[in-house]
Amino acid sequence: MTVNWREHIVTTPNILRGKPRIKGTRIPVSLILGYFAASQSQDEIMQEFPDLSKEQIAACLDYARDLSEFETV
Repeated sequence: MTVNWREHIVTTPNILRGKPRIKGTRIPVSLILGYFAASQSQDEIMQEFPDLSKEQIAACLDYARDLSEFETV
């Protein structure tokens, strides 16, 4: 599933101290990535957070991929 993370991930300085989070929630991207790191499936994450969509969860992975490709010169 191709998802543009910019449509689903936001940062706001006064919410979660600016940590990236899923738009419209207080769920940080790092929490969702932690579930994946603990071998949880997308369906299991959705059971834990029933208000999240598959697109929002996929956006967290796309965000992490973009961060891993970031280069500094």
